[in-house]
Amino acid sequence: MIKALLHILPVLFLLSACGQKAERNPNTFVESSIGDARRLNPVIANDSASGTIHAQRFNGLVKYDKDIKLTGDLAQRWTIEDGGKTITFYLRKGVKWHDGVEFTAEDCLFTYKKFIDPNVATPYSSSYMDVSNAEVVSRYVFRVTYREPFSPALESWAAGMIPKHLLEGKDINTDAFNRNPVGTGPYKFKEWLAGQKIVLEANDQYFEGRPNIDQFIYRIIPDSSTMFQELLSGGVDLMGLNPLQYLRKSETRRIRENYVKFRYPANAFTYLGYNLRSPLFDQIAVRQALSYAIDRQGIIDGILLGIGRPCTGPFAHVSWAYNPHAKNY
Repeated sequence: MIKALLHILPVLFLLSACGQKAERNPNTFVESSIGDARRLNPVIANDSASGTIHAQRFNGLVKYDKDIKLTGDLAQRWTIEDGGKTITFYLRKGVKWHDGVEFTAEDCLFTYKKFIDPNVATPYSSSYMDVSNAEVVSRYVFRVTYREPFSPALESWAAGMIPKHLLEGKDINTDAFNRNPVGTGPYKFKEWLAGQKIVLEANDQYFEGRPNIDQFIYRIIPDSSTMFQELLSGGVDLMGLNPLQYLRKSETRRIRENYVKFRYPANAFTYLGYNLRSPLFDQIAVRQALSYAIDRQGIIDGILLGIGRPCTGPFAHVSWAYNPHAKNY
């Protein structure tokens, strides 16, 4: 068991609104990140940089909409039966992988098998441990049955699907696919210069329609101050701001005229985990004492400059799973 000492962090962004990009294609969008991606395969990737790219290149069976509600993605609809234990997904027809091969229920079953394969280095296997059976009902129907009702079951199928025809029989931990991925999403992979940038191009055959932006560039800029200067000079269109940048450095006329600045609760938290195999932490009273001793509001005020809030678990206060009555240490 991990005793978590948590505080929700805000997401602070500047998004370019106009001008600033005359030297490059105005139909290119540039996002920045401190870290490079690691493996562009949604089954095994475990870093946020890779996750940002996955959102443009891969689709799950479901996704969250702007109101944080689950809606269909590769699945047009689904039914839930047997007291919540059986979910049947009815897939979109005619969806194509970026290489032109059609997406089918066989890809769903293949992806599921990789999530539960002990030889696959996935951090997401626990989300599928309670599945008792997964089956291809027909070319466009995929069904999963759980041993007992599992509240995050539907949400877990927002994970990106991977192509059976390209990865069957291969070691997906090391396959070249991880550096040159093929998905179903709105953007196709074009180029990856390690430590510099990842370039994606619009998918003309995307099932929800071709994206309005032709090219998506993900620039890796390891220093936050350098990134901010790139933003001001028009080198990037979007970046996450730290509290100091958000509160003090972005309150200028230049920012107001060229960017939209906004803030919303992040689905993220900071926590302290204990090694329960250590005799230092195997007593619950010790862990509770440490939890009581940490001034979380002081951390928020001093380090985050007040932009944040204490929480009682891993769910933001805007989540359906948030419990406002949970007690804190």
